[in-house]
Amino acid sequence: MLRDDQIIEILELVDFRISKPELGAFFRNADHPNYMECGDQVLRNFLNGLVIHLRGTKEEPKVPMDVINKNKFEKKDVASRFPKDINTKSAATGSPKPRPKKKPDAKPAKKAPIVEKVKFNNGKNKKT
Repeated sequence: MLRDDQIIEILELVDFRISKPELGAFFRNADHPNYMECGDQVLRNFLNGLVIHLRGTKEEPKVPMDVINKNKFEKKDVASRFPKDINTKSAATGSPKPRPKKKPDAKPAKKAPIVEKVKFNNGKNKKT
């Protein structure tokens, strides 16, 4: 659950530089013309960087769960700054999409009458 800029920062921890477009090529569909397989070198450096990112170094050790919880908090913080309907722009015009209007209820729905069975002394049932 890492963003591309976080992956780039993790790779820079082990002095491996990669650009966002190069990184995005790894995550494309296999039949896309700009698709590129993630090589062993990139994966090896990412895993080594991830170890440093989560555990820290010998000089400055970290608790991995603290780093993970911090990332979860940051994601919630980012999500709270941007409302869900921020990306509601129309692709053709660039203007916000109109929200569907709620149809006003003409009349509230009638509830069905409650039918109970009542037993009389003579043993016959009668509906009320």
